[in-house]
Amino acid sequence: MRVLEFQSSSPIAQLPLCPHGSVHLSCREQPIFSTRAHVFQIDPATKRNWIPASKHALTVSYFYDATRNVYRIISVGGTKAIINSTITPNMTFTKTSQKFGQWADSRANTVYGLGFASEQHLSQFAEKFQEVKEAARLAREKSQDKTELTNPALNITSHQVLPSPIISSNGPGEDKLFRSQSADVEISTEKERLKKMLSEGSVSEVQWEAEFFSLQDNNNKLVAALHEANANVDQWKKQLAAYQEETETLRQRVAELESQGAHDSSSENNKEELSQTLEELELLIKAKDEEIQMLKSQKCGRWEAEGEREETLQKLQELEARNTELERRLHLAEQTLAETLAEREKVQNEVTKVAEIMDVKIFELSEIRQGLAKLLESN
Repeated sequence: MRVLEFQSSSPIAQLPLCPHGSVHLSCREQPIFSTRAHVFQIDPATKRNWIPASKHALTVSYFYDATRNVYRIISVGGTKAIINSTITPNMTFTKTSQKFGQWADSRANTVYGLGFASEQHLSQFAEKFQEVKEAARLAREKSQDKTELTNPALNITSHQVLPSPIISSNGPGEDKLFRSQSADVEISTEKERLKKMLSEGSVSEVQWEAEFFSLQDNNNKLVAALHEANANVDQWKKQLAAYQEETETLRQRVAELESQGAHDSSSENNKEELSQTLEELELLIKAKDEEIQMLKSQKCGRWEAEGEREETLQKLQELEARNTELERRLHLAEQTLAETLAEREKVQNEVTKVAEIMDVKIFELSEIRQGLAKLLESN
């Protein structure tokens, strides 16, 4: 067994040459078009049912032999040729549904069916079949013209009728004419028989089988998607549990901040009391300043009374000391007020941040619940 390698990306580019069941590819044949489809053959016993050639879609390719000017449709499953059909001008590719097409091969004495993944692939294959069929027709006409030029005995018009299918072979030209006439009669008979066989076949069965394989592929895809969705559901459940735990922690934090906010309300009351005390101290300082000024003005007229002067100085010192003490208390009160305001602003910022985090988590939980609801509905 030998293997011929082609410079091509087609999966048929490397095939064994074997006289039993394999396809023979020469270096002259090159792939011109390839696609993938489910391959069927008509049941030779019933001539009604389709037999699938493989469980999965196969590569179906058009090959062209430039030397012999021949086109073939080839599909290989493993090492076995599933389709090896030489295209002739008498062949017809018929679309029986949106994704299924068929053609009869009289040489192989069978009918091939192809189930495609989409209507576009079927249309492309059918268009290429028509192109190749037209090219085969032109090649046959060209070959017949060359034969007529080299053999004058074959120069018979299409309107002439032969008197009998049996003609004596008195020369090479008459022998070729007899074989051509017999081949045309045989092809016409085989074509009529295949048409009758196709007309007897059930088109609905063909469509059902093609749809069955298409649904089988879709089912496999849906099973894979379902497994992936189940894995995602487990992951979402774990994520939901983590979010719930984090939400509970945030709720506890909010409760702590609310209790701290209640404590801050008592601080607000202390602040009001401090403000009133400051106002009273300011009024007292103002009164004492006025008294000091009055004492200073009276000080000039009392130089004679030394004892009174000393008493006045002592009062003045006492007032100044008290003024200093009041200023210190005022400064402490202002400092305490500033610290209280800063602490309150800090607590408010923390409450705001926690509230924002809670909003984000609640939104994420809502999205997760919606996703789980949609997933449960789809399942």
